[in-house]
Amino acid sequence: MLKIEKYGAIDIGSNAIRLLIATVIEQKDKPTIFKKTSLVRVPIRLGEDVFLDGNITLRNASRLIDAMNAFQLLMNTHGITRYKACATSAMREAANSEEVVDIIEEKTGIKIHIIDGEAEAAIIASTHLKSLLQNDRVFLYVDVGGGSTELSVFENGEKIASHSFAIGTVRLLNGRVHDDIWIEMKDWIQKQTKTFKKIDVIGSGGNINRIFKHSGKKMGSPLSYFYLVSFYELVKSYSNDERIIELDMNPDRADVIESATRIYLSAMKWSRAKSMYVPKIGLSDGIIKSLYNDKNAENIPQD
Repeated sequence: MLKIEKYGAIDIGSNAIRLLIATVIEQKDKPTIFKKTSLVRVPIRLGEDVFLDGNITLRNASRLIDAMNAFQLLMNTHGITRYKACATSAMREAANSEEVVDIIEEKTGIKIHIIDGEAEAAIIASTHLKSLLQNDRVFLYVDVGGGSTELSVFENGEKIASHSFAIGTVRLLNGRVHDDIWIEMKDWIQKQTKTFKKIDVIGSGGNINRIFKHSGKKMGSPLSYFYLVSFYELVKSYSNDERIIELDMNPDRADVIESATRIYLSAMKWSRAKSMYVPKIGLSDGIIKSLYNDKNAENIPQD
């Protein structure tokens, strides 16, 4: 007999917030199935507040409360049994983040966990990412968000190094990334990858998913460095309005896609990678998997 539950994951990023509802199907003596049931994305750009002024504005705090109330209703309607809300770069840098978190919990009942870059990377790595990490290959994992980029190097299926850099699409859009941070990320990537003859990149984040969709490639096929160069030149040649119309992008994607492509291309260039795999995973997927792992850990008998 199947055991079926629904989990909820809330990802509060610098560019947008997301609610993922996943159906978790447990089978006897077979792998558990994680099926995405619903995904809601709301473009509340917290990074524009925080990276410019250091605080979340009253307007966006109010929008967050409205969104969390809506997410709570959706989770109730779906009948979820477990959920977790995690906030990343913008929220952890905001001077008034704790105040906003307390108000949201009071108004909506949703407790928000503010996580650091290493925790963010670890949660994402708890997904089916490891199924891509063959024992005879080396990968640089690159997750580009609105406020930060999380990097991890995997060798023989194991993570050997990781770092979070304050380089993100919203931060770049607002001129909040200095040259020394770019140099720091370049030096880190080159140092961590220089001993490997061949390395591939695994890219995650909403922007690389959008780029992959534009490529028309089949799931599992990699994007080449040269394709990303051509895409970068294409988006640079278009205005925001043209990206919305000609490339069929949402407005909050159109203005950051160029910055995101630049980050991915830089990571590939500095690691000497020629291919990038895009498995369409993110923080919300990792939250679902971590909730499941936590539940199993709770059921293990204690000595």
